[in-house]
Amino acid sequence: MPEWIIQINDILTRLNLISTAFRILLAMVCGGVIGLEREKANQAAGMRTYMLVCMGASVVMLTGQYMYETFQAGDPARLGAQVVAGIGFIGAGAIIVTRRRRVKGLTTAAGLWAAAIVGLCLGGGFYEGGIFATALILAAEMFLSKLEYRMLDNAPEVNLYMEYSNKTCLDNVLRLFRDLNLKVLNMEITRSTETETHNACALFTLRLNKRCRVEQLIPKMNATEGVVSVEEL
Repeated sequence: MPEWIIQINDILTRLNLISTAFRILLAMVCGGVIGLEREKANQAAGMRTYMLVCMGASVVMLTGQYMYETFQAGDPARLGAQVVAGIGFIGAGAIIVTRRRRVKGLTTAAGLWAAAIVGLCLGGGFYEGGIFATALILAAEMFLSKLEYRMLDNAPEVNLYMEYSNKTCLDNVLRLFRDLNLKVLNMEITRSTETETHNACALFTLRLNKRCRVEQLIPKMNATEGVVSVEEL
């Protein structure tokens, strides 16, 4: 191995001004790269949020090392452990349940947690692990999501949200399911027809068959008299 590589490695491994600046800047770059995909997906936690989380975790790890080397006391890993636990509060704030009982924000919350772990790696001088983890996180967000959507598109179970005007309409929709040989795994009435100011709402979990896809089912449900709207969740 060339001498200059050994010297650079020695500088970046030890805790000094150059290695400190390099670790913080690298954490900002890795966090920003991860958050950029969330920014494109119009998520509340975007590039700047991920950048700050990753950089903050890196600084925490550096602070633990500095205190250990300066005062010869304490455990550098203790501050990092607090980051792992504390990032859960930010992640919990990114998770919401919509009025249609759909959970959103889990990927963003998991990404924030992973970004904090990357920051701890880089702050501790584990450059290989931090950079490799960043690449895998980015691949999971950008490429595996497409594979997931493709697999779910062929899934036999679907969740449908329907608004309708009267109970007779609901009976007709259930009859349609029976005629198409669809199995109703779960049905939940989220708003009854007793109120005159709003349409009634229902959530269906259905098991489809090879002869009926969701693209064919939704128009048939919309054609049923009394159905206001139907959409897949």
